[in-house]
Amino acid sequence: MKQVIIASQNPVKVNASKEGMQQVFPNTKFNFEGINVASGVSDQPMSSQETYQGAFNRAVGAQQLKPEADYWIGIEGGIEEVQGHMEVFAWVVILGNQQQGVAKTASFMLPQKVSTLVKQGYELGAADDMVFRKKDSKKSSGSVGILTNGLIDRKEYYIQTVVLALIPFMHPDLYTQTRYNKDLLDQD
Repeated sequence: MKQVIIASQNPVKVNASKEGMQQVFPNTKFNFEGINVASGVSDQPMSSQETYQGAFNRAVGAQQLKPEADYWIGIEGGIEEVQGHMEVFAWVVILGNQQQGVAKTASFMLPQKVSTLVKQGYELGAADDMVFRKKDSKKSSGSVGILTNGLIDRKEYYIQTVVLALIPFMHPDLYTQTRYNKDLLDQD
């Protein structure tokens, strides 16, 4: 049985990781465990680089805490100002003993009311809860679920990205010893 450590106890991140892994490897038995791991970045990352760094730090932190596992997954949501509006996205970093994979979600625009609260220092989940009168939305549908009227919830949003991050694991012959690091985005 393969051990997968998810660097979060947020049920959305844990369940998205489970479903993504099971879709990619349907004949493999997994034991999943969510653990709290600090991201090492601000509570609300405000750039793609900072968000990637948070996902990377979480995956590495999980690996350090549970080195006996087979996979370690870090997921970090973030925001970036693009052409006068705020966009939401997340990075997924998956570490394995022989491979590493990285993927980024699609992005979408935040409404002005939510953006204003985020600029005032609120985390996105708290801002969503205030504007949309929700409670703990980041542990359920998230911004994406609220804004798409439930067509895409936060878990579904992350599942596809977990699958994309697993591409190097599905095709190890094409991604021999892929090694991503904290400076991945600085190499552009």
